[in-house]
Parts: sequence; structure tokens; C-alpha cells
Amino acid sequence: MLTYPDIDPVALALGPLQIHWYGLMYLLGFAAAWGLGRWRAARPGSGWSGVMVDDLIFYGVIGVILGGRLGYMLFYGLDQVAADPLALLRVWEGGMSFHGGLLGVLIATALFARRQGLTFFQATDFLAPLVPLGLLAGRIGNFINGELWGHRTNLPWGVQLPCEQFPRQCLDQPATTLLSPAVHASQLYEALLEGLVLFVVLWLFSSRPRPTMAVSGLFLVGYGAARFSVEFVRLPDAHLGYLAFGWLTMGQLLTLPMILAGALLLALAYRRPTGERA
Repeated sequence: MLTYPDIDPVALALGPLQIHWYGLMYLLGFAAAWGLGRWRAARPGSGWSGVMVDDLIFYGVIGVILGGRLGYMLFYGLDQVAADPLALLRVWEGGMSFHGGLLGVLIATALFARRQGLTFFQATDFLAPLVPLGLLAGRIGNFINGELWGHRTNLPWGVQLPCEQFPRQCLDQPATTLLSPAVHASQLYEALLEGLVLFVVLWLFSSRPRPTMAVSGLFLVGYGAARFSVEFVRLPDAHLGYLAFGWLTMGQLLTLPMILAGALLLALAYRRPTGERA
């Protein structure tokens, strides 16, 4: 079994100023999206300019941060806000909802598309392949923060956690126990599936002309399937537990509409006459 490394969530401290790894992971994700977008815009016939990419990423950053934090507090942390309203502002402590961030990005992208004279799906089809590397970086940030662990496992890549740092994983162990039973590092599973695998699939799929809405639809289906699957080995939030059937989590409930919407977009994209697909 593997042992969780002792990682300080603060990457750099300069007096009262602290720079957290979690925030740096988001910065890395935004930088990767910007670089990939610039590279794709530079290709002949892309219809995009570098300035358009700059604006799109700026809108996306605002959407991710505001939507992700508000979504987390709405879906998972209303009790925290009720007890401490300032918790809404402490983004560096973790607590960002992908589904809230997605809604924020969709609203921001709609505003960007309107300003640029593009259709909504022209903008989302360009943006979708740029997102997964940011998801990968964010999940690594979750791992560094020591959050979103999975169920116990006997698999050789299970991770044992220090009981002093992670008491939830040691509740049924003797008080003198130093390391928890091994658990799934579900954050890294999500980093692999939602991040690396989804990026490769979308990047290759979008490298050739596709019907409008197809890339966006594939993103929704791909992310939804990856997230829904990993939720089976990921512990639900302690204050929510399972919502139904002894296995349905809030993450799965929020992900189902994404899968359905993505499948609908793919169906609409490929059912339109060829002449209307450009």
C-alpha cells in the first residue's frame, strides 16, 4: 500500500501572505487553456484570433471562480455559510463545485459569444477541449489538500492516511492507530479520467471539422460518464451522505442531466442535414 505524503497545502508563505497549491493548480489550468487556445486559434482557417482567446479565457476565469464557489456552497455547504458567511470567500481552503463552475462558465461564454457575434455553441465547441487539463490540475489540488477520498480498498494502489490528519478515515480504529486502512485516491482517478483521458479524446475529436454542438456534447457525455463512475468509489460528503438507494451521491445526481444534455446535443448535431452542420 502507498502512504499519503506529508504535503504542506501552502506552497509559499511571505509573512501574512500565503500562496496555496490549490490556487496554483487553478492558475496552471487557466494557463494551459490559454496556451492551447492560442495554439489552436493560430491554425489557418480557425476563425479565431489570439485576442478572442484572451477574452474567452478571461470570461471563463470569472465564471469558474464565481460559479464554482457559489455552486459548492449551494449544493454542498449551505450549513457552512449559515454558520460562517465569510466561508464563502475562503476559496483557498478548497470547496469548488464543478457543476457550479460549469454553469458559471456557460453564462460567461454566452456573454462572450454575444459580444463577438458568435453563436453560443461556436464558442463552447472551441472552449470544451481546453477545459480538461484544468480539471486535471484541480483534482491534483484536491489531492494536495487531502480532500475527496474514496472508500477503503485492498488494491495495491490504495493510500493509507495519517489518522491525526484524517480522523474520519480512522473512526473505527484503535486510538493508537497511526495510519488508516487503505482508501481509493479518488481525486487521482478523476484527474486521470476527467482530465487526461477526456483531454486526449476531445483534442483528437475536435482536430477535424465536426458539426456544431458535437464537441460540446462529447464533453458533457465524457465528463459525466467519468464523474458518475468514480463516484461509486468516492466517499460522499459527510454532511450529505447518500441521497438514495444506498449509493446515489449528489455528484451523480448533478451529473445525470449533463450526460442527457450531451447525448441530446450529439444527436442534434449529427441529425441535421450536412449542409447545415458547418
